[in-house]
Amino acid sequence: MSDSSIVGGAPAEPIAASAGGRRPIGTEDWWAVAIGLFAIVVAYILFASGGSIKWLAVAPAKWASVGQLAADFGAHAGSYVALFVVFAAVFSVAIAALRLPVRQFIPGFLVLFIVSALIFAAGAWTQASTYNLEPPLIALALGLIVSNLFTLPAWLAPALRVEFYIKIGIVLLGATLPLTLIFWAGPVAIGQATIVSLVTFFVIFGVARALAIDKRFAAVLGVGGAVCGVSAAIAIAGAVRARREQASVAITLVVVWAIVMVFVLPGISRLLGLPTGIAGAWIGTSEFADAAGIAAAQAYGDYARHASGAVAGAPEASLQAFVLMKVVGRDIWIGIWAFVLAIFATTRWERDPADRVHGRAQASEIWTRFPKFVIGFVIASAIVTWIASHYSLADYRSVVTPAFVAPIVALRTWAFTFCFLSIGLTTRLATLTGTGVKPLVAFTAGVAVNVVIGYVLSAHVFAPYWAGLGQ
Repeated sequence: MSDSSIVGGAPAEPIAASAGGRRPIGTEDWWAVAIGLFAIVVAYILFASGGSIKWLAVAPAKWASVGQLAADFGAHAGSYVALFVVFAAVFSVAIAALRLPVRQFIPGFLVLFIVSALIFAAGAWTQASTYNLEPPLIALALGLIVSNLFTLPAWLAPALRVEFYIKIGIVLLGATLPLTLIFWAGPVAIGQATIVSLVTFFVIFGVARALAIDKRFAAVLGVGGAVCGVSAAIAIAGAVRARREQASVAITLVVVWAIVMVFVLPGISRLLGLPTGIAGAWIGTSEFADAAGIAAAQAYGDYARHASGAVAGAPEASLQAFVLMKVVGRDIWIGIWAFVLAIFATTRWERDPADRVHGRAQASEIWTRFPKFVIGFVIASAIVTWIASHYSLADYRSVVTPAFVAPIVALRTWAFTFCFLSIGLTTRLATLTGTGVKPLVAFTAGVAVNVVIGYVLSAHVFAPYWAGLGQ
């Protein structure tokens, strides 16, 4: 699913890890769902009573001079302080419940918030689109530069919670994607995702086996490329009992290609002049992680917004198509692959006959591996669909969107920016050279197939669906 960070060549400690041996309360996925839905419910209660959270969901306005930027920051200083306090308080509840050190989280999050605000400001520059200075790309590039040229202080690490931020952002994203749109394009997304998941997996697995790579390692590589990147690699490694270093190699390859695709896919889409919906679907089919893909899709949407009609389609359609393709379509395959490969691993691949399981694998494995934040995404979409049903289209756009939806979009963008910056700050390029040639060849074969099939399906086979998104 989303990008887990790479620090020193190994996966960073997941947020659900407990401190001091104490059992965490809940899981990262469920806390992301709770926080996202809490924000949406509060926003609606204020909206229904005639208010709004617009004053809290602040972001820099467009500016052409440093003086304008400084004046805007000064005028909204109280809102920025309040937003930080709210974010820190709500996130700290989850951090504490997951038995992680809250005192270490707060200082690092303060730095993350300040830098994210500056990144927002850079993206609000009137000339930003001319130089392709889109906030997601700035966050990733800045993080990569800092983390690879300097040694980050240890106290900053607890705040760099990549998966936590992206899952919250995806739940908030549901509030901008009505169920009617999901029902309309969802079957197409699932069908396209099924084709890509099966073809990409068997290409990587087949090439890996031809190169004499162990079956378990080949399975981890295959699902890492076919489904949702890092989380898939971790889940499948556990399901087939792969070695820890094999999971680390797969994660490294996923992160490398995910970062490459963040810049390559929007760039090629611009050269080809793809409509926003088609570009978003292609990114959703060809990217390897939620966070990196959202960065790419959002960057293309921002480009379309400032391109003065040079790109067809609504700017938001890029992100909508990506979510339908990646979150609704591909991410659900992680549970299916974990279930199927667990059967193969336990019935055919076990080296010790005593460890083989001849009965059926438990169907609960699918639920265990299922990304729970997708449930939050659907619930958020259902809430907004219900709200929209009480308004005409004109009233929805003139009343509901500015007072209710737009502030949620702003909060979503903050969460995504925290995530993109965290990815860059936790990725060490020097550790990416130890993956070995054979795994690299196998995974890269899947990348090539993935990108080509994704383009054909998005720009030709299912083009009418994706081109009409958001219209």
